[in-house]
Amino acid sequence: MTLWKEYLHPQSVQQAVEALAFSPAPAIPIAGGTDLMLDLQQGHHPPVHTLVDLTGIPELQALEIRNERLFIGAGVPHHRIVESSLVRQHAASLVESCGLIGGPQVRNAATLGGNVAHALPAADGTIGLLALNAEAEIASLAGRRLLPLHELFAGPGKSTLAHDEIIVGFYIPLRKPGQGSAFCRVMRAQGIALPILNLAVWLERQDEIIRAARIAVGPAGPTPFRALQTSAYLTGKPFCEETILGAQQALLAEAQFRTSPARATAEYRRKLVVVLLKTALLSAWHRASEQ
Repeated sequence: MTLWKEYLHPQSVQQAVEALAFSPAPAIPIAGGTDLMLDLQQGHHPPVHTLVDLTGIPELQALEIRNERLFIGAGVPHHRIVESSLVRQHAASLVESCGLIGGPQVRNAATLGGNVAHALPAADGTIGLLALNAEAEIASLAGRRLLPLHELFAGPGKSTLAHDEIIVGFYIPLRKPGQGSAFCRVMRAQGIALPILNLAVWLERQDEIIRAARIAVGPAGPTPFRALQTSAYLTGKPFCEETILGAQQALLAEAQFRTSPARATAEYRRKLVVVLLKTALLSAWHRASEQ
């Protein structure tokens, strides 16, 4: 069975967007292919005429400090993120989330851009990025633009990217003193280990007070979920058991959990999320005290 008719290897971002725009439709990008190839083989993706391979584009492999922010190219595989001292310093929640994706073979091939573009509500890399206030750089024939990460998602498995657009990479604010992040999840210990529930926290502390907080949860809605009300509840409060308990109740009130026959019931996820929130808050708070 032929899964595509044409396979292109652009060597620059411009060549890639031109290939997507002008090749016989449907034309789609591919990098690690760990999700896309399975979808094509199993008939879960519409027929494709042209695959545009992004792995030969050097800019998508960059991992560096750029414009006083951490830049991670969309083509960077998860294993490089896990091993990077730069990412460990500035984006601990992303290191932890990428380190739990699949097994070593998957992490060697799968890319951060693919994880985000697939737009699943519980994508680990996406949840790790959301708590870090990341922005995505998007390229098309019209040029480039920066987009807050949460604006990339339109629904389960649906991104807001146009057919001729690709993600170039992600910008993450550099970690400052008093800031820390953490990620945790519960998964089935089998196969590709898809998450039952995952959660990421970023916070900033001043003495014993939470100056600011960001929380992301998946799946807790049709798109990767930012717990804005819970984050607002935490802001300005002392870090103590009473505050954590209040945050747990706030998160239960705003998150929308559903029952998945293949993974878990909504009630089980409600029980899990309060445990994950406390665990991630404690870890992020401890890291915020580190230099």
